[in-house]
Amino acid sequence: MPINIAPKQPEPFWHSPIQTLFRQLQTDEHGLTGQEAASRLKRFGDNRLRNHKPPSALGLFLGQFKSSIILILLFATGLSFYLHDKLDAIIILCIILMSALLGFWQEKGAADAVSKLLAMVQIKVAVCRDGTMQELPAEQIVPGDIVQLRAGDVIPADCRLLTSDNLFVDEAILTGESYPAEKYVTECPIDTGLSQRQNCLWMGSHVQSGSATALAVATGPNSEFGKLSTRIKLKAPETEFEHGIRRFGYLLMEVTLTLVIMIFAVNVFLDKPVMDSFLFALALAVGLTPQLLPAVISINLAHGAKRMAEQKVIVKQLAAIENFGSMNVLCSDKTGTLTEGTVQLKDALDITGKSSDKVARYAYLNSAYETGFNNPIDQAVRQFKSFDIAAEGKLDEIPYDFHRKRLSMLVQDKGETLMICKGALNNILEICSTTENADGELQPIAAAYDALQERYRLYSSQGFRTLGIAYKPMPDATKFAKGDETDLRFLGFLTFFDPPKADCAETIALLREQGVTLKIITGDNRLVAQTVAGQLGLSSPTILTGTDLAEMSERALIHQVAQVNLFAEIEPNQKERIIVALKKAGFVVGYMGDGINDVSALHAADVGISVDSAADVAKQTAQIVLLEKDLRVLLGGIREGRITFANTLKYVFMATSANFGNMFSIAGASLFLPFLPLLPKQILLTNLLTDFPEMTIASDNVDPEMLARPHRWDIGFIRKFMITFGIISSLFDYLTFGLLLWLQVPVEQFRTGWFSESVVSAALIVFVVRSQNPLFSSRPGKYLMITTAVIVTLTVGLPYTPLAPLIGFQPLPLTISGWLGLIVLLYILTAELAKRIFYRHVSL
Repeated sequence: MPINIAPKQPEPFWHSPIQTLFRQLQTDEHGLTGQEAASRLKRFGDNRLRNHKPPSALGLFLGQFKSSIILILLFATGLSFYLHDKLDAIIILCIILMSALLGFWQEKGAADAVSKLLAMVQIKVAVCRDGTMQELPAEQIVPGDIVQLRAGDVIPADCRLLTSDNLFVDEAILTGESYPAEKYVTECPIDTGLSQRQNCLWMGSHVQSGSATALAVATGPNSEFGKLSTRIKLKAPETEFEHGIRRFGYLLMEVTLTLVIMIFAVNVFLDKPVMDSFLFALALAVGLTPQLLPAVISINLAHGAKRMAEQKVIVKQLAAIENFGSMNVLCSDKTGTLTEGTVQLKDALDITGKSSDKVARYAYLNSAYETGFNNPIDQAVRQFKSFDIAAEGKLDEIPYDFHRKRLSMLVQDKGETLMICKGALNNILEICSTTENADGELQPIAAAYDALQERYRLYSSQGFRTLGIAYKPMPDATKFAKGDETDLRFLGFLTFFDPPKADCAETIALLREQGVTLKIITGDNRLVAQTVAGQLGLSSPTILTGTDLAEMSERALIHQVAQVNLFAEIEPNQKERIIVALKKAGFVVGYMGDGINDVSALHAADVGISVDSAADVAKQTAQIVLLEKDLRVLLGGIREGRITFANTLKYVFMATSANFGNMFSIAGASLFLPFLPLLPKQILLTNLLTDFPEMTIASDNVDPEMLARPHRWDIGFIRKFMITFGIISSLFDYLTFGLLLWLQVPVEQFRTGWFSESVVSAALIVFVVRSQNPLFSSRPGKYLMITTAVIVTLTVGLPYTPLAPLIGFQPLPLTISGWLGLIVLLYILTAELAKRIFYRHVSL
């Protein structure tokens, strides 16, 4: 019997007692069994906001016919089947099906590739199954699961708290509140508003600090965020590349509709058969419309994503690839990306700068019991020197947060109850009233303040990150609060170092050669940041501090942000402001971050980049995830992004040169010829055959010039290219037309000759327009060459096969074939000459 779990509880889950929720969800504090969870997963579906399954093979195939022009053409084909030539209708239908199968095969491969890549980067959740804690993908969470959460975790479902320890949650995505909400175990009145439900956690928010155990109550579309996203139909903002593609599509569609309506009207006016004229106009529309553009873009992006995965770069959103290749500014924190990422404690020093076991011990006590936010600083303290604290104990903790910038611990040590604080020096000094020297003597903090600051500057100028440590006795206390962080005794300094990576300076230089400027954004003070920047090859960097930034207007920041390459002492909420200013200044901006405090900047950047070991919320927000935290990995990814962009542009160039020119020529010739220059089935066959070489563009070689610097979508350049090479293509089509009329060939040979010239020229022109360089100096890809050779051979040989009469072709005399070959050769040479002149005056 299936378990009956009502999707709506009799009482709201924030109001119901925990035991009541356990009974309703048929679970307990030990969670579900794996078998029961699998059963619920089938019932409730995957835990996603949009619970859409990947498109099925049938869905992808049927999607090939969603174009309104194709549907009209199918309808007309069916109509002509009963009213006109059945054989022609069958041939046209077969050509349409072959074209659909080609598109389906390519898109199915692209969809499968994307699914495999996304499976490599999953958000994992600690969940209790079969009585033990397991790391499972967030998509597998079901109502009734017991989950454990820590700082940095994305909350996987709407939950009711079971336990909490100094838990603060960022709920801005739902409530709009910029400050984290404190959460604790309680019962809320039934009419409590969403933002006041302290005992609830909401899917899509994330843990800022602290830890918790919670009961999953609602998942996927049934969560509050799921309902919200359904109501407002959330959609990712359109990228620059997508906007350009859409504008290009509109441009061709406008030309197509105008041309098709005019051609149909004129052909009917000239008393040509209405059905033939209708099918001709529709076939012409298929030839003109860039119906392969979405498929080619998907193939290029998926192919690029697979190559990037080989470079240890996982693309979560395919549209980000183009922006990745176009990126000309990369913002990054220094820790772990520019440095080794293994923070080490250099020394524990008293207020006079001498090594101190007491400072080291108190730092160890503070870090050893830390549970809220695991970070490299605490790991370094624990590894520096260990102390026997088995007889001691932790009483309470106030986790580190990005507002206080300190971690406070209430511990018992050698019979005393102490509050020990560790954190940013100024944030520690502001809660201290005295200092303590090596002999235990106390003096007012004001008397030593200047000396402490001078020592801090000395350590910073040597490249050390310096924290302060302080304490105060709290006899008989078992709990404490943030209000108790006053009147502490400043004990000393902790100096940390994280050496720059050995090859990082070289990598930064290579990025600069690729047209990508690195800008360092760090919370470290300017002296530490400047020292490390110098070690990385950024001599005499232009520095902007967080304090200066806070006093700047938006306009002033936009004006200055291009010149600054080192942002120091930056608050987490200032990172987003820097990114936005860079974008407004005209840059394509990438941001590389892996922490909770990087989320807003990752979201604001054109390309959000994180690493597989990052906090879940950072990994979820990023569009690109690196399997290694290394700038050198980025170099390969940027290269692949530029290859993908360049190969996508090649298809656009092809669609706007020979293909567009051929269809335009056919349309023009139909106005004054006494017969249709090509039959509808012949136009569709022309379109199908020219599709094959274009489908291999994703694997084509790219010239070094296209990889040397970032390129951006330029619709004006595309328009000029279309006009220039479209006109050249049409001129040689009309030359072919004139030759065939002059030779007074029969109608069937006229169509055969024009078909052969159109397909062969469209296939060969690819080798001209695919590169700015001379024809024989840029080597095409293997598959492009093979496919083109096959299509040319098939086109030339088709009139001599048994299929020729069915399609309406006749074999061509050798003399005519020779003349047509000469026209194609002249066309290629003219296009090559035009290309050199074009790129001399117009730059991409």
